[in-house]
Amino acid sequence: MLENVLVGQSALHDAEWRGCCEVKMTILDDLYGALLRGGDAEGRGFYRALADAELFLLLEAEAAGEVMTPRAFDLAQGPVLLAFDSEERLAGFGNGAVAYAALPGRVIAAQMAGQGLSLGLNLGSGAASEVILPPEALAWLMQMLDQKAPEPWAAKVAGFATPTVSESVSAALASILLAGMRGYLADVRYTGGLQGQMLVLTGVDAASEVRVARAVTEALAFSGVEAGALDVAFVTPEDPALARMAGVAQVFEGAAAVVAEPLRRDGPGMDKARPPMLR
Repeated sequence: MLENVLVGQSALHDAEWRGCCEVKMTILDDLYGALLRGGDAEGRGFYRALADAELFLLLEAEAAGEVMTPRAFDLAQGPVLLAFDSEERLAGFGNGAVAYAALPGRVIAAQMAGQGLSLGLNLGSGAASEVILPPEALAWLMQMLDQKAPEPWAAKVAGFATPTVSESVSAALASILLAGMRGYLADVRYTGGLQGQMLVLTGVDAASEVRVARAVTEALAFSGVEAGALDVAFVTPEDPALARMAGVAQVFEGAAAVVAEPLRRDGPGMDKARPPMLR
């Protein structure tokens, strides 16, 4: 069952599986190209964007209430579902009107998990991101998304120091802060002798703390940081601990509202540090 999605029909006018007219490049085109030219970091960037992107999943027929049946194609790679990252690209497939569901990539991957299905992204469109994602690639994506939220620190802090932070981690942390939020990242030493790093966030209401903490761990996972490597705390701007660390911390300011949430509209076995390479 796929819930809380937009469903509808796309009017198509030519033979099935034809290439559509040329359409503008998308972020998945850019990031897939970077994946092919780059390495693990670029691969994680593509998969993270795929999880957040709205995809148009081809269905057998219009949804009956909350229940819908994706259309599967038997290809050489096995059964494949088709999804497109724009309505223009969806319109390049089929003959007549086709049923579809608009879903975040993470929801599609979750529904396909463990069924031996591949996902054909933008197949037949001629797009730069035209690719078949095999079951192991989708399983890897689900592992990355299934990160446990970090536990707020419980030990007494003995001191803070200026952190050493990679560019990818800085970008990942900055990407999850909403307007009005501020993050302070510092190396931390606890009274028991343990050392690590701590991210202190201000401007987060209590009802959003779990969601934001999970967004932090997901962003870090896609930047190559293991879960649990960073302690997260939520405080008020007047908290004494914040005053102690502010002088040495790296500060992140919230901008656009980009914390990842499953899109809601009405109507494996692989190394986590190495995203699957696609052909």
